[in-house]
Amino acid sequence: AICGGDVKKDNGHIQSPNYPDDYRPSKVCVWKITVSEGFHVGLTFQSFEIERHDSCAYDYLEIRDGSSEASSLIGRYCGYDKPDDIKSTSNKLWMKFVSDGSINKAGFAVDECSRPNNGGCEQRCVNTLGSYKCACDPGYELASDKRRCEVPGPCPAQDRSARGDAEAGPRGVCFPGKKECPWAITTTAGHRVKLTFTELDIEAQQECTYDHLEIYNGKDAKAPVLGRFCGAKEPEPIISSGNKMFLKFVSDNSVQKKGFEATHSTVCGGQMRAEVKTKDLYSHAQFGDNNYPGGSDCEWVIMAEEGYGVELIFQTFEIEEEADCGYDYMELFDGYDGTAPRLGRFCGSG
Repeated sequence: AICGGDVKKDNGHIQSPNYPDDYRPSKVCVWKITVSEGFHVGLTFQSFEIERHDSCAYDYLEIRDGSSEASSLIGRYCGYDKPDDIKSTSNKLWMKFVSDGSINKAGFAVDECSRPNNGGCEQRCVNTLGSYKCACDPGYELASDKRRCEVPGPCPAQDRSARGDAEAGPRGVCFPGKKECPWAITTTAGHRVKLTFTELDIEAQQECTYDHLEIYNGKDAKAPVLGRFCGAKEPEPIISSGNKMFLKFVSDNSVQKKGFEATHSTVCGGQMRAEVKTKDLYSHAQFGDNNYPGGSDCEWVIMAEEGYGVELIFQTFEIEEEADCGYDYMELFDGYDGTAPRLGRFCGSG
């Protein structure tokens, strides 16, 4: 290995003379490391074995925070314990290795990743023997470009359960940059999707142009927009008009935050469009598995194209029976709301 010299690059590898074999006696090697302007130098030791002495008076490695021997001393090192990672306060770092004429050891190997660009790594720059590699924080995996980090596997795409969760970013860590995640939520026919936020922490911007969560009133991004959200203020619960809701979370490649967490549930009632093809309508989201819940008050508006009527064909009907249907009942109106002419009130079974 070269004994000292000017190192002018953002990533590299430095080692003692003759490494990994024992270094030679009576050596003095000085390295002056310079990385790009506005960056810092970060050192990580891969191995370290220099003759031990209480004050490192014989063989030692000296590191200074600057460009010369007059710069502020970061530390003088010897022994067999690897020093902690070292970071300069400027774009320059000065190193000197000294060996006397007696005991020789294996020496040291150190790699440097310039900061803050971190060797081009989005999250972590890990030094390896003679080089470096990018790595990711827990909850992420390295992307195909070997520099960016992303959530493992594909983004969640569909959720057909009556209740569930939607979130961006594993709990306790920031979501990765340059990400686009869609969720298509579908509940029981004739009911609506309700989205309730428990946490929101997305890069704030007045128009939510950068990182944002966009919510659509339908099955995909072609549906009407219910809202675009960013910042740290949790929105009020959002309810779709039909049984589908589409979410799209977008992050750019700059600022990352924790993301969002929300739960979705089913709200009875909603708007439906009648077509030539028969559609299903259920009294409650868990029809077939459980009886309808108490305290329900559900309204549906069923619309057809101009010039057409709406026909209801009951396949199953079982509601608490009472002479005047004063308890549980279903009521039909020939119009848009409860002020329209009533077609009937129904209960019992048949």
